[in-house]
Amino acid sequence: MTFSLVARCPDTGMFGIAISSSSPAVAARCAYARAGVGAVASQNVTDPTLGPLALDLMEQGASAAEAVAEVKTRGRFIEYRQVIAIDPAGRTAIHSGPNALGIFAEAQGCNVASGGNMLATPHVPQAIIDGFLSASGHLGTRLIAAMRAGLAEGGEAGPVHSAGLKLVDKVSWPIADLRCDWTDACPIEALASLWELYHPQLDAYIQRALDPRQAPSYGVPGDPG
Repeated sequence: MTFSLVARCPDTGMFGIAISSSSPAVAARCAYARAGVGAVASQNVTDPTLGPLALDLMEQGASAAEAVAEVKTRGRFIEYRQVIAIDPAGRTAIHSGPNALGIFAEAQGCNVASGGNMLATPHVPQAIIDGFLSASGHLGTRLIAAMRAGLAEGGEAGPVHSAGLKLVDKVSWPIADLRCDWTDACPIEALASLWELYHPQLDAYIQRALDPRQAPSYGVPGDPG
C-alpha cells in the first residue's frame, strides 16, 4: 500500500525520504531519518520499531546492508515487512518480505533506493530511481520529482491519499518534515505545493533556532523587523 525512496545528497551529506500510500498519515508511521546517520523507510504491514532500530545500528557503525540484515534477525514477522535503508556512505539495502502485499518491487541507484508494495506495476521503484537521478536542485526537489515519476509509472494499484517528505542535515532535528495526511485529491501534488512554499524559508527556520539575532524577519503582521 506504499511506495517510497530514501536518498543522500553527496555534496552536503543531507538525507531525505519521501513516501506515499493509500493509508492515512503514512509518513508518521513509516519515514525515519537521522542527521549524519541515514534514512529508513519501514513499510508494508508496518512495524514502526524497525526504522529507529536500523538507524541505531547505522549510528553504531553498521552499513545499510549490515543494519538491514540485523533488522531481519531481530524483527518480528519480518516476512511481512519492507525496509529500505541508506547509510552515510550512500550505500543502500532493501528487505522485501515474501508476504509483502500485492505486487512488490525494489530498485537501487547511486545514493538512492526505492521500494513499494501493492504497486500498479513492478516498474514503479525503478521509475522513482530514474526520476530522482534525472532531477537537479535541492534534495527535497529531487525527492518530489522522484515521487511524481513513480506516480506517472502507475504508483499504487489504487489511489493514494497521504504522502510525506523528511529531510535531515547538520542539526539534531529534521530541517523539513512535511506531510499530507489525507486527501481525496493527489497527496504528492499537495506535498509538492507545500515544499514549494517551505523551501524558500527552510534556511531561515534553521537560523532562527540556532541564533534568532541573525535571523531574517518573520514577515507577518505585527513583526517590527
